[in-house]
Amino acid sequence: MSTPALRVELSAEEDRTLQDLRVASGVLQRTKDRAEALRLSHRGWTPAHIAEYLGWRVATVRTAIHRWQQDGLYGLWDSPRPGRPPQGTTAVMTALAQHRQ
Repeated sequence: MSTPALRVELSAEEDRTLQDLRVASGVLQRTKDRAEALRLSHRGWTPAHIAEYLGWRVATVRTAIHRWQQDGLYGLWDSPRPGRPPQGTTAVMTALAQHRQ
């Protein structure tokens, strides 16, 4: 029994938002990479090809896709961790929200 292909379907607006996020300052590289993984999935790349391109494990790509499907844009960011909060996250989310309006 084979596993069904896992793929992201993005609207034109979502694709533009993810592209904007890839070049935004103050965003962690791993968040930008998740955005790129979603855009590649939307373009038909398989999780295995995305993993090879980004130097990730396939499970990491699948997790990024599942988080997008469950949480949307907010799924791109890391879950809260103990310690000092990352700088710029709130500002970036505000700027993205204003851009979408």
